[in-house]
Amino acid sequence: LALSGLSKRFGQTEVIRSFSLVVQPGERVGIIGPNGAGKSTLFNLISGRATPSAGQIHLNGQRVDGKSPFAIHRLGLSRSFQITQVFPNLSVFDNLRCGLLWRLGYRYSLWKWLAGLNDANCQTEQLMHLLRLDKKRHTLAAHLTYAEQRALDLGIALAGTAKVILLDEPTAGLDSATEDDVLRAVRSEADRGAAVLIVSHRPAATA
Repeated sequence: LALSGLSKRFGQTEVIRSFSLVVQPGERVGIIGPNGAGKSTLFNLISGRATPSAGQIHLNGQRVDGKSPFAIHRLGLSRSFQITQVFPNLSVFDNLRCGLLWRLGYRYSLWKWLAGLNDANCQTEQLMHLLRLDKKRHTLAAHLTYAEQRALDLGIALAGTAKVILLDEPTAGLDSATEDDVLRAVRSEADRGAAVLIVSHRPAATA
């Protein structure tokens, strides 16, 4: 991920000014700051939810500023949100499996019985266990607690094949044990070669 001279204005207010950054494969980079510092705005620019006022964004060698969030995702970017973005009417298991199906190479598998996809189901079980959501496997995401939805949102972001992962306050609202597991999963993604960019109020959450 390469950001060059990135700026964003809202009217006369300049939220981000000439920001440049390069995150290499396998690196974990933390951006730390208080509320209102522009952290989430930065993620919105990178992921295509907002358009830069100036500057360029390159993802895996391709310029992506101005592209739609969907197009950027297809080029290899995944993101979790400060406000959780899960499929509320799907179970915990099905939320996580949706992300893993893409990683495992299943494309538009309308004619496949999902129950028979043993590799996807096995890895979904492992990810559920890591996130301490085993006992909630059949629970609809809409019925989870805030902390459980946070963990599920992060799991969806980590489930895909993204080469660049953006994590917005990934451990907010989690208990210490789950936070440790989540950070271990993030380190694992970096170990497999993903570039990971984390925004947080706390240095420990980016370690």
